[in-house]
Amino acid sequence: MRRQIIVLFCSLFLFALGPAVAVEQGATPNRGALFKVQQDGHTLYLFGTIHVGARDFYPLEPRLAGLLKNAPVLALEIDPLADQQKLARSVQQYGISAKGSSALSPEWRQRLNRLLKQYNIAPETVAPMKPWLLASVLTVSEFGAQGYDAALAVDAYLAKQAHDAGQKVLELESPDSQMALFDKMTPAEQLTFLQETIAGIEDKEQADQAREIAEAWRHADVKALDALALKAEGDDSLSGRFMQKVLLEGRNPALADGMVKLMARENNSVAAIGVLHLIGKASVPELLRKRGLTVERIY
Repeated sequence: MRRQIIVLFCSLFLFALGPAVAVEQGATPNRGALFKVQQDGHTLYLFGTIHVGARDFYPLEPRLAGLLKNAPVLALEIDPLADQQKLARSVQQYGISAKGSSALSPEWRQRLNRLLKQYNIAPETVAPMKPWLLASVLTVSEFGAQGYDAALAVDAYLAKQAHDAGQKVLELESPDSQMALFDKMTPAEQLTFLQETIAGIEDKEQADQAREIAEAWRHADVKALDALALKAEGDDSLSGRFMQKVLLEGRNPALADGMVKLMARENNSVAAIGVLHLIGKASVPELLRKRGLTVERIY
């Protein structure tokens, strides 16, 4: 089975963004996925993002732009423009270790070094990183090689728009809560996670799938997004199971809880989270439906 976690990591997790860049150009087709959620006379709009970007992703389509402009609250997984020191502390606590990835065998170390050279990353800069964090750096680098930039991430774009307009930005999670999830993997599992990342990049599988998810988001392609969900659900590799059971199914109930609480307080807010949380049998929209809320997929 394909190692979905390696390629889809950026669309699930938000931790390595650079400065948000405002871009206004080009046409305005639908992007990602958009849902309308209703309960007790209140409405919430739920938008699926991707945690990397490209300049031609923007501006977002007029209907969504209007919803965002009029929303009393923008809810994100985390606010990439919030306290950067808090984010740095989380990285230090959960992603840095004196051992780093020293347990890699000489063969895997050689393969890693080839990739670091390919991405112009000095080995000493990643030496203290735990395997999971190093794997994520490689993933971000491969997305960059395919033309997708973390500094142009949709979450960062939305956060900048909201902050510039003086709107309230609500965090549904925290850097600590996200990164602590990796403590669920043993050191041996983290090492496998890193090895799968390296192998996925070497065999070009990651490059193909990076384009696949970015294009599905770019065109709001329902069939392609649903196909990605099926692949993730059927992936029986260690990293695939971790993605499905921990990063998706493990987080979706709390994300849904946060949206229900927000709806009780505010009307016409927008919640924007990774698009993979919005597709599949255990998705946030399905959880909201099971709780009795009315959920309509707009696109």
